[in-house]
Amino acid sequence: MSQNYTALIRETEGWWIGNIQEIPGINCQERTREELLVSIRSALKDILELNREDATRRVENGYEAVTISI
Repeated sequence: MSQNYTALIRETEGWWIGNIQEIPGINCQERTREELLVSIRSALKDILELNREDATRRVENGYEAVTISI
């Protein structure tokens, strides 16, 4: 299953900065646009994996996992 996210990026004072609109806390800064996109994609994958691991621990501790759609 593929999920799309929105990276808000801009160049300022020789640096490219960006964040993921849908997930607070994913912020990156790199010298080039290409490096920023690699970095922000990596950060997104990392945080999603950490969230998945946390959810798995919760299910193991009695929470029920229910899939919802919006």
